[in-house]
Amino acid sequence: MTTAEVAAYLRLRERKVYELVRQRLIPCTKVTGKLLFPKQAIDLWLMNHLEGDQRASRPVPPVLAGSQDPLLDWALRESGSELAQLCHGSGDGVQRLLAGDAMLAGIHVRHAEDASYNDPDRLGLGGMRDLVIIHWARRQQGLLLPAGNPRGINRLEDLASRRLRVASRQPEAGASTLFRQLLADAGLEPGALQLLPHPALSEDDLALEVRSGRADAGLGVRASAVRHGLHFIPLQTEWFDLAMRRRSYFDPRVQRLFGFARSERFRQRAEAMEGYDVSDLGAIRYNA
Repeated sequence: MTTAEVAAYLRLRERKVYELVRQRLIPCTKVTGKLLFPKQAIDLWLMNHLEGDQRASRPVPPVLAGSQDPLLDWALRESGSELAQLCHGSGDGVQRLLAGDAMLAGIHVRHAEDASYNDPDRLGLGGMRDLVIIHWARRQQGLLLPAGNPRGINRLEDLASRRLRVASRQPEAGASTLFRQLLADAGLEPGALQLLPHPALSEDDLALEVRSGRADAGLGVRASAVRHGLHFIPLQTEWFDLAMRRRSYFDPRVQRLFGFARSERFRQRAEAMEGYDVSDLGAIRYNA
């Protein structure tokens, strides 16, 4: 919406809207010098103000928990968001969000029943009356293999038939859930694989296991394969989202992150890292 349109929508004078913009109290963006107000963000802003007397008694720490994503890692640093990271998997992020120990949680959990992603009820977030889930990116998950694919791996079933050493993620990670489901779809049990004894705790850790030769394969995102010079076989396009309480969306640190994610520099970086579709970044996937 334009300034005039948002003023009419909120039943305010345009002068008041400009004042809110100057005070950084209302969500907006500037395109070619013109102020624009995303309607979904304005609706969230209104709902947040209705809940002004229901805020938590203790402040939520500026922490992004949950799953790791290479593009998100880079954006957190480059945006100057001042958000700390504590990424131990989607499941851990959900628990920290519920406990008030994290401001945001990165999630990418595939539900076996219908292959959908990040349903609040099935994640255990259905009871949060102020939950918002904001889309970050669609990204490619697949097999990470040594450069040149010397073993000639073509499909998931090859991991079992050739008794390859396979790196895996910790049980709380969304990648671990996806790996088990893809194995089941292929008619394989995890016990049929020769898994490394210790799980990799991040995308980079898993890629390093493959690059170093300690593992012959592992499931990870294309961006990690590109970063570490590995061969990649795509298996799944997944949704990576950020879950948070509605009021957290308007925290200046979170707004800096999303503001940076709308920049041309960010778009170019996402394209260079490969395996990302950020065309819907910032879309509201769920609003309690």
